[in-house]
Amino acid sequence: MPSNETNLLKHVAIIMDGNNRWARDRGLPPLSGHQAGADRLRDVIDLCDHEGISILTVFAFSSENWSRPKQEVGGLMSLFASSLRRYRKELVERNVRLKVIGRRDRFSARLNKLIAQVEEQTAQGIRTLVVAADYGGQWDIVQAARSLAEDVAAGKITSDEITEEKFQQEICLSEFPPLDLLIRTGAETRVSNFLLWQLSYAELFFTQCYWPDFDSHWFQKAVREYYRRQRRFGTNPLPEEPQQNMKVG
Repeated sequence: MPSNETNLLKHVAIIMDGNNRWARDRGLPPLSGHQAGADRLRDVIDLCDHEGISILTVFAFSSENWSRPKQEVGGLMSLFASSLRRYRKELVERNVRLKVIGRRDRFSARLNKLIAQVEEQTAQGIRTLVVAADYGGQWDIVQAARSLAEDVAAGKITSDEITEEKFQQEICLSEFPPLDLLIRTGAETRVSNFLLWQLSYAELFFTQCYWPDFDSHWFQKAVREYYRRQRRFGTNPLPEEPQQNMKVG
């Protein structure tokens, strides 16, 4: 349970890692792991609803994933499209809005059309599922910088008017509350070019569990850990915290 109203967990992001290793351990093809991961996402959406978490952002396909074997990439694109078709009615029924962030120019015209349709059909949802597809944190920052540079060149703003707040407006997820918690499954302890700007003061939770096995036990563990932490956003610790335990950040 939250310790105070200012610390409420509203926005969670997940790097859904470990699908391939989960499948390999079971002697299954890689795509089976990704399918199991897609099914797991449905369960986690329910868990977020139970915890009052209104925004869930997931890393589905990174900019770097294009370098994977062609057959695997093709399978992932097919799975993305089939999942959109399969779950769009369910998203509407469950009042979940879909928002896809990332580049779209490398997707097929058919997939882009499908994404736009599902986003429109779910636009009235009161909770939001953000899917980062062909996304990279460095790309996100560069496209924001390019947009502001174009505004300066066009005379819409001056360079002196570029602030952190104005830059934030050009970054993906700017329309949503700040990111509170990042969860990464699959035993890796890095952020892998995901939401680099947005992660500035988010809490991080890493687990050995592969994504298809990330059930309510692991989710609740991440939530409890979040509420145990003191979020200071660069300020001094609260008076009751021993000074010798003070950490930077």
